[in-house]
Amino acid sequence: MKQFGVSRALWTVLLALALSPGAEAQASPKPPGKLVDLGGHRLHLYCTGKGSPTVVIEMGFEEFSSDWGLVQDPVAKFTRVCSYDRAGYAWSDPGPLPRTFAQINLELRSALARGGEHGPYILVGHSYGGGVVRNFALSYPKQVAGMVFVDIVSENQRIPMGPKKTGLISDYAMHKPIPAPRLEMRAKDKSVGDPGQNEKPTIEPPFDKLPEEAQRQRLWALGKPEMQATANSEREWSSEYMANWRAKPQAGSLGSLPLLVLTRAEGGFGDDLDLPAAELEQQRKQSQTELAKLSTRGSQRIVNSGHNMQLEAPDAVVQAIRELVDGARKSRR
Repeated sequence: MKQFGVSRALWTVLLALALSPGAEAQASPKPPGKLVDLGGHRLHLYCTGKGSPTVVIEMGFEEFSSDWGLVQDPVAKFTRVCSYDRAGYAWSDPGPLPRTFAQINLELRSALARGGEHGPYILVGHSYGGGVVRNFALSYPKQVAGMVFVDIVSENQRIPMGPKKTGLISDYAMHKPIPAPRLEMRAKDKSVGDPGQNEKPTIEPPFDKLPEEAQRQRLWALGKPEMQATANSEREWSSEYMANWRAKPQAGSLGSLPLLVLTRAEGGFGDDLDLPAAELEQQRKQSQTELAKLSTRGSQRIVNSGHNMQLEAPDAVVQAIRELVDGARKSRR
């Protein structure tokens, strides 16, 4: 595909050069939303549309509010929808450590309230964000009207963990107690950063489906050292939650909360891993079915897409959100 007479590959290179160190475009782009002060650090919250219930999007690792326009823009046509950047990502300041689900939940809940948004919300969680919204629903059940899981990983699902190796996220748990969340910043929290990260970010498929401005914003956000340091803490503590959930049966733990699980049709496992691809695929499908059983009103839908459904099958994600929004409105009436 050509854009203004320039090939896609060349366009990607030009975008990367435009945001490389020393380039004039290295300055932070203007945030599309507002920066909500949480007391010592700010969270970027971007809300569009009108109506209720409000939809809130929680994204995966190395994803930003600007990555979800293909879903947020159409959802904004039928209800209020908010995307945001977790602390340390894109326009959001680094936040308190450690980056537990509880910490992320508290910050999001506070940012929505201080930003003038009102629940109960329809929560949409992609990838890592699925565990975050799941914990939000367990922590603040009255604030949640429904949830959409967008190709998330369950506590019982093996995933590639390195060359020829698969494992469960819970395998890396240290079984540490999860500290209480807080909004106040401490001196050690401000040291977050990884200035040694020299690798230049690039636009990888399917993120090349984003509009050009969103691609520029993504390259800028990927180049921030705070994001990698924050993500490392998120990964570390996600294993603790997965271990806790795996330790006891979870069926029905979300009560009767409306839940729609979007699962990609094929896991895409290769034959170069420590377990046969067919066995890994069978386990993946079973664990995805189990996710729908977290609620007595849970259901699963298979989507012909890769992992990044918000880019590869945005219409399917929008449709799932619309169904939960319509259901919440009918319940109110």
